[in-house]
Amino acid sequence: MNLKTIAKLAGVSTATVSNVINGNYHKVSEDTRRKVEKIIKDSNYKPNAVARSLAKKESRLIGVVLPYIGKDEDFFSNPYNAHMIAALERLVRNHDYYVMLRCVADPRDIVPLLNSWNVDGAFFLGVYKDEVRDIKKTIDIPMVFIDTYAPGEKIVNVGIEDYRGGYLSAKYLIGKGHTRLALVAPVSGGEGVISQRQQGFMDACKESGIKFDPDKDIFNCSSTYNSAIEIGQDIVFAGRGYTGVATMSDIVAYGLIEGFSQCGYKVPSDISVVGFDNLPDCDFMTPKLTSIAQDYEWKAAKASEYLFKMIEEGGKDLVVDERQPIRVKERQSVRDISG
Repeated sequence: MNLKTIAKLAGVSTATVSNVINGNYHKVSEDTRRKVEKIIKDSNYKPNAVARSLAKKESRLIGVVLPYIGKDEDFFSNPYNAHMIAALERLVRNHDYYVMLRCVADPRDIVPLLNSWNVDGAFFLGVYKDEVRDIKKTIDIPMVFIDTYAPGEKIVNVGIEDYRGGYLSAKYLIGKGHTRLALVAPVSGGEGVISQRQQGFMDACKESGIKFDPDKDIFNCSSTYNSAIEIGQDIVFAGRGYTGVATMSDIVAYGLIEGFSQCGYKVPSDISVVGFDNLPDCDFMTPKLTSIAQDYEWKAAKASEYLFKMIEEGGKDLVVDERQPIRVKERQSVRDISG
């Protein structure tokens, strides 16, 4: 079955069939449209997606860009990325679009590919302000940024209250009687998610009169399980008497707990740990992990809502910075030593 055969069966021109397939209903009568659609349905005809996208000047593709991933890494190393991408893919699919996922070291590297594939829109996860500026200069499509700090840039961003997350981490541990605190975090790249969380943590310590030295009490760690195991061992052998440790991601908290265990430390009887993200895996840990809870489903839904609003309404000038309030999800990994 092809276009010519359908046209012959319907008694119309191939141009009329093409108009029906491409949704140009104003160019055909209602009776003709129904006749052509019935033939297409009965014959199980599948239009060529490439030809259709060229005719309608749309690709039905949505780019999802995950930056800071090296060529030998993958996004599964951090389960938060996997959960976010899964949520975005489901929402894009529900709009009858397709995801083009790309992991890159530098988010600016993806722009030529997005241009060549003529994507209808894109999500960028967690990029820095200078990168946002460069991306906007070189590609003119609807875009939504997730977990991005770019003051002064006219963008749509969806994120969480990261400063509050770091603040809550410290306040929760302090409230349980912990005064010797360590913070495990990636190296801060300047203005962004990590720096906001670190600042919140340090401000909470200062506000509560807790001595915290960022040069000694912050342990830098990439967001991977194996590197966190090593940091867990480093914290033990630092011999600084830490009783509570906060992290910037749950996967790091999992690795820390293993590292502590290898050194004979038990959580929470010897040392307490707070994660960040509240992934479903927190309930599968022993002990179950107390974590700063964010709702990645909410973030994905909000990001999708704004992107498809821009696509459907033909606008790229929407400016939004929406951040979700977060909280502590208490489980079993923090011991109360307040007496």
